[in-house]
Amino acid sequence: MLKAIFRRQIDAFERDFNYDAGYMRDLLDASSWKFLRFSVVPALGRGKSAPAEAVAAAGIVGTLAEDCGPCTQIGVDIAARGGIKPQILRAILAGDLAAMGETAALGYRFAKAVLARDLEEADPLRDQILTRWGKAGLVDISLALTTARMYPTLKYGLGHGKACSRVLVAGETAPFHKPLAEPVAA
Repeated sequence: MLKAIFRRQIDAFERDFNYDAGYMRDLLDASSWKFLRFSVVPALGRGKSAPAEAVAAAGIVGTLAEDCGPCTQIGVDIAARGGIKPQILRAILAGDLAAMGETAALGYRFAKAVLARDLEEADPLRDQILTRWGKAGLVDISLALTTARMYPTLKYGLGHGKACSRVLVAGETAPFHKPLAEPVAA
């Protein structure tokens, strides 16, 4: 019975986001308990202590580090439903720091520096985040970065990874780049 409930949730998620959640079905088929434990992960990345733009930027950087296909698209779609403006999402995808605005740029630059293990860049950015949004804000941004990487990694591990594909923002194709493909901007 529990599996049937979870399957209906997966069906609804797929319909709602026009997304292939086959990897979730594989996880559920392997173990209801493992699926249940994994399903609480999204809540970890939904903190309200940092601005949504900074959290979304960190999450998109994390996703792009692992994937440039459906996981990126769903991350963008979730951010858009969360109120992030299309022009900010396009700028985050393009890595355009000036166009994404100061708040998103801080989350973007921090996430990129953390992934590059560039402590000279990450440490002062972390201090800025702590000053602006406190420890809880830093945790929100760090969890967004971490949880965003989990989905594509699991998908690829289970054999559901896809090649890069176009990403749409508000119905229009948005160019993007892989955040670690270039040096961290100072």
